[in-house]
Amino acid sequence: MKFVPMIAIIILLFVILIIVVSCIKIVPQAHAVVVERLGGYLDTWSVGLHFKTPFIDRVAKRVNLKEQVVDFPPQPVITKDNVTMQIDTVVYFQITDPKLFAYGVENPIMAIENLTATTLRNIIGDLELDETLTSRETINTKMRASLDVATDPWGIKVNRVELKNIIPPQAIQDAMEKQMKAERERREAILKAEGEKKSTILVAEGKKESAILDAEAEKQAAILRAEARKEATIREAEGQAEAILKIQQANADGLRFLKEAQPDAGVLQLKSLEAFAKAADGKATKIIIPSEIQGVAGLAKSVVEIASEK
Repeated sequence: MKFVPMIAIIILLFVILIIVVSCIKIVPQAHAVVVERLGGYLDTWSVGLHFKTPFIDRVAKRVNLKEQVVDFPPQPVITKDNVTMQIDTVVYFQITDPKLFAYGVENPIMAIENLTATTLRNIIGDLELDETLTSRETINTKMRASLDVATDPWGIKVNRVELKNIIPPQAIQDAMEKQMKAERERREAILKAEGEKKSTILVAEGKKESAILDAEAEKQAAILRAEARKEATIREAEGQAEAILKIQQANADGLRFLKEAQPDAGVLQLKSLEAFAKAADGKATKIIIPSEIQGVAGLAKSVVEIASEK
């Protein structure tokens, strides 16, 4: 019987320990905890260690403060020119006030989805099909502004909204595909024509450059030939001039030697006779012989006759 109180005490201590441990709360980074006391809002716990009063305090909601992404399914919308299309959106939002988020709306994600669909229909209803397809950035900006204002009482801030897909009717898709195909073929034809044009220009420039080079080569060759002829003529003239100079020099040297030797009258007469002999060997039919040379000739004949008799 003595062991029964001990067991009861142990059980009581164990229950108290469990209660105390359950009252200790640790809030992690980028999270918040909304605490109520007796059913009413008490406090919002941020990061750190917290204690709550047992039995009268409770954690009403745990809130994630990080930026969150919600991808909503495609919504049917009608453009200004009565074209029905499917558009799905992606919303990036962040909880800025845990108390408003906990008590502002029952289901925040569903509320954002419905608000997104309504806002999208209002914006697309003022645009035609072509504007819808080419004005994504404008639509995103308008939707973000509208959603941010509407979700502010819920403690939610919408950072941005993106149109993920815009799906027009099948007939319009086929027409757009044909248009894009025609545009691709047109661009291909333009690129091909530009390529052929550039090729033709390059060929023409190549021929022009070749003709210029040929003309330059012919001009250079003509200049070189003229220079060669000029050089040959100069060399030939220089040769002839040098020969004339050498002959004149030889004659001058002969005269100088003859003058230095101081020949007598007999030597001069013999030289005159030699000149006469050279003149007689020519083809002239009439020769005029000076009297001095005639005398020398007679003397030479007499000498020859005396030598013959001996």
